[in-house]
Amino acid sequence: MKKIIVVFVLLSISGQLFGWGQNGHRIVGLIAERHLSEKALKKIEMILEDETLAEVSTYMDFIKSDPAYQHMSSWHYATIPDGQTYDEAGTPKKGDIIQTIKRLIKELKSKQFTDEDEVFALKCLIHLIGDIHQPLHVGNGKDRGGNDVKVRYFGQNSNLDKVWDTKMIEGQNYSYTEYADWIDHPSVEELNAWSSLNALDWANESKEYRRQCYETMPDSKSLAYRYSFDNIALLNQRLLQAGIRLANVLNDIYG
Repeated sequence: MKKIIVVFVLLSISGQLFGWGQNGHRIVGLIAERHLSEKALKKIEMILEDETLAEVSTYMDFIKSDPAYQHMSSWHYATIPDGQTYDEAGTPKKGDIIQTIKRLIKELKSKQFTDEDEVFALKCLIHLIGDIHQPLHVGNGKDRGGNDVKVRYFGQNSNLDKVWDTKMIEGQNYSYTEYADWIDHPSVEELNAWSSLNALDWANESKEYRRQCYETMPDSKSLAYRYSFDNIALLNQRLLQAGIRLANVLNDIYG
């Protein structure tokens, strides 16, 4: 019974640090899978065996319940305060999402793994490329990426990060496959514009976009249809960009 309680508490604590929720990560994974080259897809299927990119995309959040992986908590986000560059802000000793993505890509190319093996590294990379596209996961250093910004969302207590992680996505009442079908229609121009394989570029985008997350919030911090209306296009863009870029990175590694 005590073990069950401990796991529940750990899950509750770690849940405050999630990037996209489960559906968000699965949407990113499914979109990426649809844009893989045939060669890359075959190699990844051999590595993941019976699991898809969508199915393994939530792995890094799942393992937060195990204290052995506690040192990876800082890998899910970066902090770049307003008015500072990433270099000026400095990288924390435990690492951050930008450094971790770069390292995982290097390890997957070289097959020299710091933590565990190729399966583990691939699962982590899939998850973190999703996380870095959630605007609040490049935080301003003041409110834990929106977790300390208490709001009411359609009358229920929540926080700003959770609204972006989960609430607006769930509010569309789609399964993750239906959601991917809805947004996975990038133009040729968008595919060209989103071709960067540089994690710092993606983080700087999130830094710029996070302003909208705050500025469209009313003084009452009571969020409902208007907030979703003002922000769903940006949220969908970031999910789609994450899926496309994940595919680009995996095609570069395996294709």
